Amino acid sequence: MEQASVAERIEKIAADATAENGVEFVHLELAGPKRNMTVRVFIDKPEGVTIEDCTTVSHAIEEALDADDFIPSAYVLEVSSPGLERGLYSLDDYKKFAGKKAKIKTAESQNGQANFNGRIEGVEGDEIVLEDRTSGMVRIPFASIEKANLKVDLTEEFKKRR
Repeated sequence: MEQASVAERIEKIAADATAENGVEFVHLELAGPKRNMTVRVFIDKPEGVTIEDCTTVSHAIEEALDADDFIPSAYVLEVSSPGLERGLYSLDDYKKFAGKKAKIKTAESQNGQANFNGRIEGVEGDEIVLEDRTSGMVRIPFASIEKANLKVDLTEEFKKRR
């Protein structure tokens, strides 16, 4: 079975398992060789993910994967939180985290710039609107984004703890 179809099947199983257990499916990563691949599933929820959430979702995914038995070899399943500097993978992620700081890398330069750092202002159509700390307000086509993640705003984090 091709890696893409394996990934699609695992993603469907993971999405179902997270929905059934009250958490958000964030992202799937397949790493390592096909013979001993690592399946990483990232989950989240507004109040944060607990170890119990990870364990429950892991058992649900593992049960479904073992029942279908479509992964051609041994695998390691990891279920975890995406962390404070979580990746941004969809337009919905950018909408959800409007107002937060992010770092975005594009596949090709946009007006001479390929790395952006600033506050997500929102989404308009298929473009991310970002207040970049270097270039000011920029519009980045979603399709051109190679990698993006939230950046921890230490000032905001310290305010929360007071």
